[in-house]
Amino acid sequence: MITRDEALTILNQHVSSVAMIKHSIASEAVLRAIAVHLKEDEVAWALAGLLHDVDVELTHGDAKTHGTLTPQLLSSFDIPTEVIEAIVMHNEDAATRLRASKLEHALAAGETITGLIMATAFVYPDRKLASVKTKSITKRMREKNFAASVKRENILECEEIGIPIDQFAQLSLTAMSEIASDLGL
Repeated sequence: MITRDEALTILNQHVSSVAMIKHSIASEAVLRAIAVHLKEDEVAWALAGLLHDVDVELTHGDAKTHGTLTPQLLSSFDIPTEVIEAIVMHNEDAATRLRASKLEHALAAGETITGLIMATAFVYPDRKLASVKTKSITKRMREKNFAASVKRENILECEEIGIPIDQFAQLSLTAMSEIASDLGL
């Protein structure tokens, strides 16, 4: 399997947006934490988080095609098929089937909650993850107008893999807090 450094090189070759790179790194941290919690392959799951948006700029973020270029982009690298499938499936608008595997549900939930957590941090005066509490995240989950583009139904897929939303929010916040300096939060 490719190394994290190799994956970062691939990501940086295809994604120039600093915000998207930070989102990918946050997703990597959350997916690693989910894998540890579920006793899954943390290296593979973290890789899925890190590379899940590798084609976002090539597809111009188009919901109908985002994710579909990933198999071609990653075909020459030693990346497990399960990881590539989960990346393709993280965007339900372009998917050809419903998400089914634990990793597919975990990636959809994990990469989506990063946006809600970041948006929550941005409403605090210091704009830091250290100020965010789990209760704030779950409260914001219920506020449909807050970070309206965040698909709450994707976040709730955490329950498909056996993690209740309160626990999932805490796990995700902790994972992101551990890399807060990398995220500028």
